[in-house]
Amino acid sequence: MAIERTDVCILIPTLNEGETIGPLIREFQEMGFTRIFVIDGKSTDGTVEAAERAGAQVEIQVGRGKGAAIIEAFSMIREPYILMLDGDGTYTPADADRMLAPLEAGADHVIGERLSGYEKGALTRLNHFGNYLINVLFKWAHGVYLQDILSGYRAFTRDSISRMNLKKSGFEIETEIAAEAVRNELKVMVVPVSYCQRPGTPTKLHPIRDGYKIIKTIYRLAKMGNPLFYFGIIGLLLTLVGVVFGIYVVYDWFQNIERIPMTVLTGLLIMSGLIILMFGLLGDIFLAFHRETTAEIRKLREQLNRIEDVKKN
Repeated sequence: MAIERTDVCILIPTLNEGETIGPLIREFQEMGFTRIFVIDGKSTDGTVEAAERAGAQVEIQVGRGKGAAIIEAFSMIREPYILMLDGDGTYTPADADRMLAPLEAGADHVIGERLSGYEKGALTRLNHFGNYLINVLFKWAHGVYLQDILSGYRAFTRDSISRMNLKKSGFEIETEIAAEAVRNELKVMVVPVSYCQRPGTPTKLHPIRDGYKIIKTIYRLAKMGNPLFYFGIIGLLLTLVGVVFGIYVVYDWFQNIERIPMTVLTGLLIMSGLIILMFGLLGDIFLAFHRETTAEIRKLREQLNRIEDVKKN
């Protein structure tokens, strides 16, 4: 059964997108989408007025940052399906059906992958390489390679959003959504989409500052999804530092120089590192047990629902 246009909310977070928001909304309307929701981050260039003239519902976000806007918007949406994209004209409504099709087939969350089909000049080599590194790091931390976790073109079922615990207020929100989808074992599909050059509006993403925040977010979220990775890095670093100090201590010992305080420090570092590694291993075991238990509970709940349906019929 095809997804009805009236069951889809087009969600567009904006901040000073006055040049592009009107045409974007009208293009979705021409495709038959009637529910277009703009959440604005207090624009000063007429974005709100342009969106309202084009016929969209507009709300001004209370908090600050893209992530805060998206979280606020999710709480206001009642349609069963959500298609989210940036309002800067880099993503095209023409890919909407491609994004929604996996939801129709049973997916919970869809990511629009930009890196294999972007317009010349839309991404610099540094941006492309940075995206690749972040995707690889996400795979190491969360065990799944999702090809483009920083994409702003997403599709969701409302049920999948209710299962995510989202907190990030900035550009880390896409990373957090991907991590929460993996942690909650949602069915995630990735589809290729077009990515166009920005039509004159300056990017709000700072490659170094926001890149650091995104990497930090990937690492922090691994504490719940992959404790062996999270604690393993800390444990390995402490152990390696201890080994380096130990080599220095042993070298001096052969020179008949005793380094008692450094010897004690070496032992403490190595022991601490190994203990933290053990925390990671134990956490990984508990997480595996928790996932198995959750899967069994889910199966039992589905069986009970089927039994209730049979009784009703």
